[in-house]
Formats: sequence, structure tokens, C-alpha cells
Amino acid sequence: MPDTLLAPPATAAPAVTPLTIRMHADDNVAIVANDGGLPAGTALPGGLVLREKVPQGHKVALVDLARGAPVLRYGVPIGHALDAIAAGSWVHERLLQMPEARGLDNLPMATARPAAQPALEGHTFEGYRNADGSVGTRNILAITQTVQCVAGVTSFAVQRIKAELLPRYPHVDDVVALEHGYGCGVAIDAPDAVIPIRTLRHISQNPNFGGEVMVVSLGCEKLQPERLFPPDAIPIKDTRETRAGGLDTVCLQDDAHVGFMSMVDSILRQAEVHLQRLNARRRETVPASELVVGVQCGGSDAFSGVTANPAVGFCTDLLVRAGASVMFSETTEVRDGIAQLTARATTPEVAQAMVREMAWYDAYLQRGSVDRSANTTPGNKKGGLSNIVEKAMGSIVKSGSAPISNVLAPGEKLQAKGLTYAATPASDFICGTLQLAAGMNLHVFTTGRGTPYGLAAVPVIKVATRSDLARRWHDLMDINAGTIADGQASIEDVGWELFRFMLDVASGRKKTWAEQWKLHNALVLFNPAPVT
Repeated sequence: MPDTLLAPPATAAPAVTPLTIRMHADDNVAIVANDGGLPAGTALPGGLVLREKVPQGHKVALVDLARGAPVLRYGVPIGHALDAIAAGSWVHERLLQMPEARGLDNLPMATARPAAQPALEGHTFEGYRNADGSVGTRNILAITQTVQCVAGVTSFAVQRIKAELLPRYPHVDDVVALEHGYGCGVAIDAPDAVIPIRTLRHISQNPNFGGEVMVVSLGCEKLQPERLFPPDAIPIKDTRETRAGGLDTVCLQDDAHVGFMSMVDSILRQAEVHLQRLNARRRETVPASELVVGVQCGGSDAFSGVTANPAVGFCTDLLVRAGASVMFSETTEVRDGIAQLTARATTPEVAQAMVREMAWYDAYLQRGSVDRSANTTPGNKKGGLSNIVEKAMGSIVKSGSAPISNVLAPGEKLQAKGLTYAATPASDFICGTLQLAAGMNLHVFTTGRGTPYGLAAVPVIKVATRSDLARRWHDLMDINAGTIADGQASIEDVGWELFRFMLDVASGRKKTWAEQWKLHNALVLFNPAPVT
């Protein structure tokens, strides 16, 4: 007879300590923090028993909620109960009526008077000083394209530049083509066409490109090089021009080009002139005030407003105290907090500028027969965010607590220090593109669901909202803010960790995971004007 194998005695699974997070003393819901959520019948600290399974990041009712009662998170109503909700129940988007958007009149205008924070001195990084006074964190040759038609040729040329020329210039970090879908087939004289045109112009002048402007044109497109870069469009005139007419442009339809390879050779020939100049540049010690940081979130979940975004907000305050420039954006993701934002404005004029941008975007959405509720994604909801109001309350905290001293319209270039509201759509790719145009030299991106997002022009530091994501995506996430929810670190701890990491990345001492893997998303120009 075969030997009988006796099963080891069963052992009880270790008891799971229920973890919930309540953001404000007035909240009547809390989110479940445990990996995998909590099953029905779980007793929470205080004695409340779950009536059903509640997934991680989702809300549980802490008290009985009557039909029509406000559901409070972050101390504000994120919705109203469509029917009675018993204490211990899972509260999700199908049970809530979303509140109407706050009107844009009778807002508090520059009413907040926060205590002045001491300057944060002595922090530096190693950057590339440009002729216009800006500082780059990378040393990159960018090749601007006037139209999508030339993208294939430019891409082929860039691959040859990287293979044949770049190894000779060790102090140049990369060569990138500024590919986009604009330039022709568009109503280029429409009033809103100014947005994509100035966006592309200002991206070409990003501090990480060292003031070297090189253009590839087709020849017959609507967005002619002279329209993209009119006289005096480049702040510091380059006296080292190598071609007649000032702007260094390779036009593919020039009669001198006979065959595909002659076009490619022209691009390589001109690129080498710029590579030689860029290669002569060296990093120098500059104050942290030279950082221009864009903060953004994508693939957000209910932990975004608990861990990663508050840590970024703390870091934002550190950067402002250090004299740096910080931009927060994503209009539909801050729209429901407009009263918070206008109150934080340094002047009534700044507050009114925020109202102007919100009103413009409200009208833009209305033209498409949608409103701000179109923002949320299936992933947001799976991650516990019931609607755009809840998402917005967690998104705003990336801006910290500093006064808001400046407002940018889409595509404009940043000229001020301190905290700026840069009005952009919430699309990751359009927001990143517009922050790049504003002059961003370092990008911070928080995520809860996970995204491999990156940009070729600037380092992108990715901050995970949950430890589970940081573990699984260990070679994509740079900072784990999930330690805040785990009780292993404070918001301040992670904020300082991010601040120090930013200085290392800006100096080139460290690379982000997106840089190491060369993960780069496409530039997407925001074009609210008609396509013909």
C-alpha cells in the first residue's frame, strides 16, 4: 500500500487589523486602507461592523445616512445619498448624486492670510545655465517640427543622429524630435489657434534645450517657420547663426533636396552645429530657486488625496520657501475647489484670473455638450473615487498651502517665481505638454492605479500612492508614498524625501525610472480651434 501522507494541522490565518482613513473630523465616511479590502462582518475599531465587502480605497458609511443626506469626505459634500445608506455599507458612485458645480460669482477673493513661512536656504543643484537666465536640468538637442508631415523624416534622422553623431558629444544627454499633430489642415487664423502655436513655440525654448532652436519644415504647411518663430520670438537672439535669415530651418521641399537621404543629410549637418555648442556646456551649482516644477496626477485613486498628493503638497511648500517655481494644473480636477483657490490668491487680480480660466473651460466643455463629470475614468472609480468632486478635493492638495501668486493661460510661458495655477486640461499628455511649454525643467507625477508615463524633454518623478503599487511596479515608481497609509512614514517624511530626490535628479546624479527605461509619451498640443 502506498504511504499515507498526513496533512499538516491547519493553522489559522493571521488576523488582519482593519485600517480605515478618515480625512476630516466632519466626515461621515472613511476609506478602507487594507490591501484587498475588508470582508463583510469585519468589526472596525469603535465597533462598527461592515455589512458587505468593501474594496481597498473605497468608502464605508460611518453613520446611517438618510436619503438626500450629504456624504462628507475632506469635510465637504462629495455627493448626496440617492437612498438611505446604513452604517457599515459600501458607499460607491451608484449611490450618490453629484453636487452642482460651484458658481464663479461671489467667491472669496484673496481673503486667506497665511502666516509667512521662513525662507528655505542652502539647497542647491547642478544645472545648465542658459543665456536667458533660465536653468536646465538636462542638456538636450530638440528638433522642432512645424507640421506632422515631416515626422517620419525627422524620426529617421534622429535615429541616425543618436547612432552616428551623439557618441562624439558625451556632454549632450539626448536628441529629441518635437513631434505633434498640428501645423496644417487646421483653422490657423481662428482666435483659439494661438494656443497650439504658442505652445509649440515655448516648448522649443524649454530650458532643457539650451537655447538651441532648430526647425524642420515641409514647406507648404499653414504653420510656416516664420509664423511659429516671428521676429523677437526667441528671447536671447543667437548671434552664432549658421544660416542666412536667422532661424535654422531645414525645409524638405527645398529644390536642393534630391531624394530622401539628401533631406536626412541636411538635418544631420545642421544638428551637428547645435551638438557642438551644447557639448561645450557644463553643469554649475545653482540655487534650488532655479527649479521650475510641474506637478500632476494620473491614474488617481482614493489614496491620491491621502498619501502622494499631500506629500507633493508639502514638497511644493518647501520649493516655494526655497524661491522656486511650482505649477499645478488640471482645470477640471480643481474646478470644484475654486473657492479654496481664489481665497489663496495673493491679490484680487490673481483670483480673478483663475475665475477667467475656469469660466473659459466651462464654456469649452459646454460646447462639447459635457461638463466636469466627464473627467473621471473607470480606473478612478475602481480605485474608490466616486466622482469628480471627490477627485478634485484630493487633487488640489498637490498645491500645498502657499499663496497662489500667478496664473497662466494654456501655452503661456512662466515668468514668475512662487506657486502658479497653470490652466490646462486634465489629460496627462496635454497637461504635461503645456507645463513643458511653460518652462518646466522637472516633473512630478503621482499615480494610484499606475502609469508608465514619461516625457523625453524633462525627468518625470513618479510617486506611488500605495505600497502595493510600489512593490509591484518597483522599477517604474520612484517614490513610495504608500508608507504614509501604512503608518511607516509621515507626510512630512515623504515630502522631504521627494525634495531631496528632486535635487539629485535635477543635478543628474540620479535618473528616474522613466529615464532609465526611456519611456516617453508623445507631445499632445491642445487645439480648441476648428480642424478644417
